[in-house]
Amino acid sequence: MNNEPKEANFEDVTPNPEFLIKSISEQGYSFEAAIADLIDNSISADADKVEILIDTDTEPFTLFLADNGKGMDETQLKNCMRFPSQSPDVNRLDNDLGRFGLGMKTASFSQTRKFTTVSRPRASGLFSARTWDLELLKNNKWNLLVNSSEDVTNILEQYKCISCSRINSFSDFEANTIIIWEGLYKFEQYLEEKNREEALYKEIDIISEHLRLVFHRFMEKQDRKLQIRINNQLLTPFNPFPIKENDFRSLEFRKRKFGDDSIKIEGFILPSRSIKEAKQGLSIWTTKKRSLMDMEGIYIYRADRLILFGGWNGLIKKAPRLQLARLQVEIGNNADHLLHLNVAKSQVIIPHELKNAFQGYIDDLKLEAEKEFFNRGIRQFNEPKDSSNIHLFERRTSSKGPVLEINKDFELIKSLLCDLDKQQSSKLNMLLSMVNTRINKIRSTQVNQDFSVASDLTEEELIINIKDLVKRGVDSTTIQKFVIPELGFNVESLPEGVLELLKGVK
Repeated sequence: MNNEPKEANFEDVTPNPEFLIKSISEQGYSFEAAIADLIDNSISADADKVEILIDTDTEPFTLFLADNGKGMDETQLKNCMRFPSQSPDVNRLDNDLGRFGLGMKTASFSQTRKFTTVSRPRASGLFSARTWDLELLKNNKWNLLVNSSEDVTNILEQYKCISCSRINSFSDFEANTIIIWEGLYKFEQYLEEKNREEALYKEIDIISEHLRLVFHRFMEKQDRKLQIRINNQLLTPFNPFPIKENDFRSLEFRKRKFGDDSIKIEGFILPSRSIKEAKQGLSIWTTKKRSLMDMEGIYIYRADRLILFGGWNGLIKKAPRLQLARLQVEIGNNADHLLHLNVAKSQVIIPHELKNAFQGYIDDLKLEAEKEFFNRGIRQFNEPKDSSNIHLFERRTSSKGPVLEINKDFELIKSLLCDLDKQQSSKLNMLLSMVNTRINKIRSTQVNQDFSVASDLTEEELIINIKDLVKRGVDSTTIQKFVIPELGFNVESLPEGVLELLKGVK
């Protein structure tokens, strides 16, 4: 009996490149998300300047994205244009924002049917270029066009002409990599239905807002800040977590091991005043086109890049009473596969083993956000102060809600306290405590909320002042009825030494 295995039969089912590219390019990319994906590559290439130019004066519309990163030689460029350029399972550097090796290609093909990458190694004068063009793939072959030196020269001249025609250009900027989208078919279809100039400005606003938010940490770095120019505009970062605000508060963070990396979650509560300020168009809490409710929810950062923001990822529903809640989630780029991050970096699935941790923390965050929204019972949070922005009155949180106090770090008051002796300082502190209590009692009648403030006077200061009042002929009944309540105390809550002193006063 012959036990030799039969020879297997195979058929060649190599996918049609045109059909495959059109299919994988529909990965949920918006125009702004596709551009952000290109900038990821610029950051990974150590660029600190990125220039985005959209030319709609001639057709087909063209987009140029140039950076001053380390660039590529011909071999590196060929590999970069390959589908995919690397395995999603390969270990990556901390600053590598890619994963699948598909981002630049899929992002480009989601907006155009022809794109070119021109690049040179940094400090080298020789550019090379490669082009993907769906028209060249209709013969069922993966034909990557090698651009001639004449093609490269024409592309560079066109780019420089458009770059120089815009204002707010970078100083000392030398582009090492330029990506060109020729024919923005989705954008062109959109413009056909609108006033072209108005629609273009609107689209640039959307792109700018998205990039300001997604890359704000890179734009805020102390060393080698990322600068982004889009047409005539230099972008400023938008940080959804303005920690310099004294009344922007955080819950205690939690951190745990996750795969080969770690994950950190930290909840933040916006002050109730942000509701009014957002409606007035003040941009510290919201972007231009988003409301507080649009921006409530989970913010997932991967290697400092914001990959998902707004909404609760199916864990809870959005609600007006939760619009002050934001949850910051930090993951490294070695754990993103466990969150099922898609190619467009637009979708994350929280795995089952993390859901309980997220749910429990979100429940705590939800409770605190509701308290702030209804102006009740806000617990004490850590509140870093900005020493460069000191006002006469400051707002802080107490166990009974937000209170307004005279700021003892205000330069005039600080100077006065330094000039007074111990007895005089205690009198001034007592007076300030009485003013604080009276201010917040007046506020409480306006918002139907008890804003009484526990005095921060020491027992020694109380005793000094009560002895002085007694010396001036004020009796115990008057002190207990008119002075003590104005300090925010109940008689029963006074320190033991003070009570003993009042008992001895006739």
